Amino acid sequence: MSTDLHEIRLDTVLDHALASGAASVLDLGCGDGLLLVRLARERQFTRIVGIDISMEALAAARALLELDMTREPGRIELLHASFGEADERLAGFDLAVMLETIEHVDPGRLSLVERAVFGTYRPSVVIVTTPNREYNVLHGMAPDAFRHPDHRFEWNRARFRRWSDGVAQRNGYVVRFSDIGGHDPALGASTQMARFQRVVA
Repeated sequence: MSTDLHEIRLDTVLDHALASGAASVLDLGCGDGLLLVRLARERQFTRIVGIDISMEALAAARALLELDMTREPGRIELLHASFGEADERLAGFDLAVMLETIEHVDPGRLSLVERAVFGTYRPSVVIVTTPNREYNVLHGMAPDAFRHPDHRFEWNRARFRRWSDGVAQRNGYVVRFSDIGGHDPALGASTQMARFQRVVA
């Protein structure tokens, strides 16, 4: 998809991160670090951690962020880890972001992701973005095509909302939805976003 759309996604997620009031942010599936760079520019965020299972992606993020691996981790840290595994190091953050990542997970493993992110990490806010399959036709794609060869699925709006509502109900969150990118009256937007807020008892 276009670079412009990804820039809009990054800016939208950053705006929501700032509005959340979060001080600590966890980027789950940080890739080459484009969101981390934006987060690092904002003084509000005092602890920023990015994780990825790809060592190549982490190396690219490290170079982009100009991190010195010979020093102790500071405000920004990169970890080789999976968001499908419960890891206590990743608990206690104010905000977690899953930016265009869940569609890279085998559907049979989504319950593990839910358990790890919403059950073990339990950030106050979780932001999830994912492609809207309905919109693919407006990108000139065939009905059964995926936007990336590594995607395991792409959900329409109803399916994404069912999954998100279930996750929220099972784990003590409330969820709200919004669109990213141009909006089509019939097909929605290219990217769909869910913002989960943990309910404080």
